[in-house]
Amino acid sequence: MEASHILIAGVGGLGCSWAKGAHLRCEGNADLCLVDADDASFTDSGSAHLLRLGHALDSVGCAALPPLAEQRMRGYSSLARTVLEPVELVLLLTGLGGGTGTGAAHEFARQARQSGAIVVAVAALPFDVQETRAEIAQEGLQRLEKIAHVTVRLSLERLARQARERGKAWQMGAEWVEDLVEGLVRTLMRMGLINLDLMDLRAIVEKEGEATLLVGTGRPDDPEGILQSALMAPLAELDVGGAQGCLIQVEGGIGMTIGQVDEVANMFTEALDPNAQVILGARVSEDLEDTIRVVTLLSGISSDA
Repeated sequence: MEASHILIAGVGGLGCSWAKGAHLRCEGNADLCLVDADDASFTDSGSAHLLRLGHALDSVGCAALPPLAEQRMRGYSSLARTVLEPVELVLLLTGLGGGTGTGAAHEFARQARQSGAIVVAVAALPFDVQETRAEIAQEGLQRLEKIAHVTVRLSLERLARQARERGKAWQMGAEWVEDLVEGLVRTLMRMGLINLDLMDLRAIVEKEGEATLLVGTGRPDDPEGILQSALMAPLAELDVGGAQGCLIQVEGGIGMTIGQVDEVANMFTEALDPNAQVILGARVSEDLEDTIRVVTLLSGISSDA
């Protein structure tokens, strides 16, 4: 695959911030697109594709106006089509509950799917005390989930709690998002012991039901710790037991053995449906000294689970 085949897209202020950070971590293996009504989101954007949902003299932007953001995103369809033409995978990052992310994210996703791309979205949900924003977010989430192949629900409440435990501001919790994006990009872009490609990804994401992504890291001799690391992700509540599909990439340092790959993969897949389709990839990376990182995409999750 070429870098132009993977697009990291940030929609709205939070989404753009996370997309820029994730893109820096991907070492030129993906392109970047930023979509917002606020020029502040476009600072330090390098060679990114920029879609401004407004006019130079428009001071209001799309704040608290999802229909306006959706309308403006639809108006960019011809320009977006040019950006999306070579793209096979879109990693869409957004925050829901405001105007731009709630209104434009699902429309961008729709245009990406129309161009033939796989769409994996990470959608941040508002804090529990933000009841009005939560209501707005829920509507946007439902629309995004209908369009994207995978929609990962990120809980800002859990992210903030974990950040406080580490003595950081919640906005710094973007490391988890960056790990997720980088892990998925590396999974598809680098050759390994057992390779994964877009056909494998498509086979898993097209299963009926909900889907999500997990990233776990730890020592090669502690597979249970790696699993616990993944389960600590700041995701909204979702029972992944009984998932029908699983794409799992195990990446470790030069000393990683096939036995360790097998042990870690078994730890991550034992809770799945007995008939689940599991696609395994494995790769040795020199930069992961005495560390194993696992990227897992689970699909076919029952919403009643």
